[in-house]
Amino acid sequence: MRAAILAAWACFLTLTPYCVAPAHGETLQQAVAQALKTNPDVLVDLARRNATGEGLEQSRAGYLPRIDLTLGRGRQHSDNATTQATYGGSIGQISYERSLTLTQMLFDGYATSNEVERNIARTDSASLKLEATSEQVALRAVEAYLEVLRNQEILALTQDNLVVHQRTYDQIKLRAASGVGRKADLDQIEARLALARSNLTAAQANLKVAEINYRLVIGSKPSVPIRPNPPDPSLIPKTPEAAIKLALANNPLLKSAQADIDAANAQYQVAKSVMYPTLSLEIGANNNTLVSPVDVTPDSSRSAMVRLRYNLFKGSADTAHIAETSYLVQEAEAAMQRTERQLEQSVRLSWNAYTSSRERLPFLSKHAEASRMTRDAYVMQFSMGQRTLLDVLDTENEAFTASSNYLNGQYVELFARYRVLADIGLLLDTLGVHHLAETKVSDR
Repeated sequence: MRAAILAAWACFLTLTPYCVAPAHGETLQQAVAQALKTNPDVLVDLARRNATGEGLEQSRAGYLPRIDLTLGRGRQHSDNATTQATYGGSIGQISYERSLTLTQMLFDGYATSNEVERNIARTDSASLKLEATSEQVALRAVEAYLEVLRNQEILALTQDNLVVHQRTYDQIKLRAASGVGRKADLDQIEARLALARSNLTAAQANLKVAEINYRLVIGSKPSVPIRPNPPDPSLIPKTPEAAIKLALANNPLLKSAQADIDAANAQYQVAKSVMYPTLSLEIGANNNTLVSPVDVTPDSSRSAMVRLRYNLFKGSADTAHIAETSYLVQEAEAAMQRTERQLEQSVRLSWNAYTSSRERLPFLSKHAEASRMTRDAYVMQFSMGQRTLLDVLDTENEAFTASSNYLNGQYVELFARYRVLADIGLLLDTLGVHHLAETKVSDR
């Protein structure tokens, strides 16, 4: 009977500890690319970026001439000395009015040029925010993808663990039924079998949660995820200070905050433009015609004027608006300082997670390997009557827990690498996923 139990444990030892994915499946790069196409957070920022782009085109229209056409038709009554003498009273007339005016801005206190600069900065800020959102959504997609993989492999370990306990239970039950085994051994294996089934139920539930989160981020049910190759460690800075330096230079969210400052400064200059006079060229043509019982000569005129307008007083509204925009500049600068602090904090946390998980891996690996070796030795000793069933079950439980911890540690370390790359703005480049075309900023 011990030989039968030993055969069950030997069968377990031949099982692969990790789930092996089929040759064809959905890669991490494909999942991230799909997330960028379908994730609502990306689509919201993409729409905002396109809207600000149209605002830029509106501001550039200030350099172009404005042409206004006016047409009018109506009735009017005339009651004067002529109508009294000729018709003995008032007469009705039909009036037609036509006018065409062209206005070309010549000088507006630099309002148009500064408005264009403001909208260029706003568009750049929106593009960079879209880039930052893309990096963060990509990181969330990586996390969701790895969580599905991790839970699949944990489920495989749990299933293997249940198989061994079930086989052992069958052998012990048969032995007890024949009167050879002890009831205490049957009670022990029943308890461990129940625990193994409970672990399997929990693993299945955790996998379902991971699949739900995957659908939330990526927008579809996971296909057959394939465990990716870890990013090259050489891509990760050697020190947290070096990582912070790269983040300050590359992180799109920080660049977006700088673009917001540029936009606020340009808005301040636009507000100051009202302190200057405006100069414009106005060319117009008017033609008025009356259809009347009285002969009336058509009224037409042509004009070409250069007009200067200068507001002398507006109730101090302009000075208050200038002061308002100056405070908006201060707000944008403070927001950038806050972004810098948050970015530094994120980099340090990511770096700490990466280094700690990397340092833990060798110990987790050693623990898993030692636990497996202990289990194997106890199985052999059990076959020779030197160990009890409880000893074997305890070592099996420890080997299962150690293997699970090592597997979890591998995924924690893997995700930590991607997290650091996201903070320094290099995640999409590392994954080989194309950036959205709208994330490109101007060359100003």
